Order: sequence, then structure tokens, then C-alpha cells
Amino acid sequence: MQVLLAERALAGANLTAVDDAAVIIDDGVITWVGPRTEAPDHQEGADVEVHNLGNVTVMPGLIDAHTHLAFDGGPEPVRRMRGESEAAQVALMLHHARNLLSVGVTTARDLGSPAYLDVAVREAIVGGIARGPRLVVSGPPITITGGHCWFMGGEADSADEVRTMVRRHHKHGTDLIKVMVTGGNMTTGSAPWQAQFDTDVLRVIVEEAHRVGKKVAAHAHAAEGIRRAVDAGVDSIEHCSFQNRSGGFELDDTLVDRIVDAGIHVSPTVNFRLPELLGMMPDPYFPIGDLYRRGVQIIAGTDAGIDDTPHHGFIGGLQALAGFGLPNREVLTAATSRAAAAIGLGEITGRLAPGYAADVVAVAGDPLRDLTSLDELVLVMTNGQPFTPDPLPPINPLPADYLPMNLRAGAH
Repeated sequence: MQVLLAERALAGANLTAVDDAAVIIDDGVITWVGPRTEAPDHQEGADVEVHNLGNVTVMPGLIDAHTHLAFDGGPEPVRRMRGESEAAQVALMLHHARNLLSVGVTTARDLGSPAYLDVAVREAIVGGIARGPRLVVSGPPITITGGHCWFMGGEADSADEVRTMVRRHHKHGTDLIKVMVTGGNMTTGSAPWQAQFDTDVLRVIVEEAHRVGKKVAAHAHAAEGIRRAVDAGVDSIEHCSFQNRSGGFELDDTLVDRIVDAGIHVSPTVNFRLPELLGMMPDPYFPIGDLYRRGVQIIAGTDAGIDDTPHHGFIGGLQALAGFGLPNREVLTAATSRAAAAIGLGEITGRLAPGYAADVVAVAGDPLRDLTSLDELVLVMTNGQPFTPDPLPPINPLPADYLPMNLRAGAH
């Protein structure tokens, strides 16, 4: 048994602050959370470890609901992926998994890797061979022939072909299905404002995935692709940027209302690079603040691994979310309990509550008041097992002439 004592804890789905808190962990599971003075009696001894952490906040481990372990976050991640062996890719993915854990990300949803390598990485972590976040993985995203991220191996076009692809993913052990409803910015010959699948084919993907108990995450930038994803009944929309042909962003209010009414989670893939990129654009508007104010259920995801976006920049992505007008509690909920529910782990992780996995972090200060406190990690745990963060390299700003060479506004 472990007992964590701290100045405060953020408990339950709504991150309710508990002062002078105790968190009790037994066999990797949280058994009690509350004020220290009300904690159940326990005998200190060989079987009880008491950790008095002092002036820190104990909270659920963070969740990156949209990451790519197989992309290296360097200047040319696609070139590297296409030129590397599968063995080298797995080594890279395990390295990135440790980097995520080193900044307090205890759960991550990997949304695209070749050859079901993400399944192998997930199992290595589950089996204790490697340390990393709890992973939810999609395998190769389903895309049209020659479509966005075709090089990951998920090409399919007709209703029969996509049905077979969903079944193949299920056979190989993926946790969910990802589909490229629109094109993207990282694939030559693909455009984010162009829809790739018609609604009937998307419905086949959703129906077949739901039949085998899997959620569907839809990559969709432009309004037409978002509309088709909503019509098909997907579970989450990735990016949801409303990007138009000119590279700007133009919200469709009626479509946003439909997303809200359907209860679809949106992962807008706001990462630490986005403020830099928007600052280089003629029109710096990005719709995240409006999505939040209109009632969209936003979850935190950073698209980590894409061009010049390393995985260990996760906390900067949360700070960027706050910059669009989301209150700190909303940002933290988007990165804990709401994200867990969206990716199918709402009864397992994402909150400090009895019966939940002891995926826990402790940070100096109070993140409800100041998100920069998330940069000061004092403790990281997965399933009650402490992890010592690895040293991480600094992240340099982009060159001033970056955007004219690559107009992608922070999402792939």
C-alpha cells in the first residue's frame, strides 16, 4: 500500500480541489481520496509506504488523445518513416512513449502507424518490457488509394474494401479505427479541404467498427468532410479545423451545433507550435475558442510527431488551449477525465477516484491557477509504479520564414 500526502489533490471527474489531501493506492489501484484527517487508519510498516510530498498538487495523469509515436517530430517525419525499417520504427516509438511519460502523459491514443507496430508497442508496455503511457492504438488509418497517409498501409476505396480493412484491424488487435475523411497537409497530392470518402462508405466503416466494439476517430479538416463524418456517426473528430481552400479557417455554425447535439468529442490537435504558426499567418483566427463556447466537448490532443513537433512539448499544447479562452479547469478536464471517456477508458483512468488505476502525477503549485506548474513534475506513476522522467532536449522556436514554406497551421 502507498499513501500520498499533499497540499492538495484534484479528485473525481470534475477535478474538485481537496486541501491537505491523502491518496491511498493498493496494488496499482486508487482505494481512497480525500482530506488527510478523514483517511482510513493504516499501520505504517513494511507493507505501507507513506510519501509526504509537501506543497504539490496530486492529480490524474495527463492524456494525449492524438499522438503519432511513429513520427519523429523532426523536420521530415514522413521521409524518415518511409525510409526506416520496422525494427527501427519500434525503437523510435518506444523512445517517444518514454518522452510522453517523462512530461506526465500516462495515457495516449496513437492515431496512425504502419504495420500494426503500435499494437506491438502497446503490448510491450502492458507486459512490462518497456515503460510508457497506457496506449490506445488505431493501426494504419483507413484512407483512399493514394490518399492522406497512404504510406502507412491502410488504403481502401469501396464499401467492401473498407469493411475488410476494419475486420483486418480488429484481427490485428487495434483498439479503434481511424479514417481519413479529408486529405491532409503531410501527404503530397492530398489537400485538407478535400473530402476523401462519401458518406455511405463512412457509414460502413462506423457500422462495422461498432459491431466489434470499436470507436471511430475521423480525421477531418474542411466543413464538407466534417459534415460527412457527423452524418456517418463517428465517435470523435480529429482536427475539426474548418480549414478552407485558401488555408484559413471558417466556422460553420450549423455544423457545430450538430456536433454538439450528437455528443461527438473533438480533438482539435492544439499543440505548442500553433501560436507560433498563427502568428505568421495573415489571419490568425483559429476556431477552438468558438467551438468551446458553443458547447463542443473538447479533448486534449497534440498531433505530436508531425513536422517540428516533438512529443515532449505536450504541456505547451495545454497552455496553448488556454490561450484560446478555455479556463484552466476546462483544459485539465480535457486532458484527464473527458479524454479518458472519449477514448474508451472512462471507467479505468483519467481521475483520482476509488477503483481507478493509479495513473497519477504530482506537480509543484496549483495548475487550476497556473498551468505552468505542470512543467514542474514531482511524481509520475502508472498503475502505482513510479517513473523517473528522462532528461529531455530543449525545443527551439521555428524560423521566422517557416510558414511560407509549409502552410499547415499546426495540424497534419
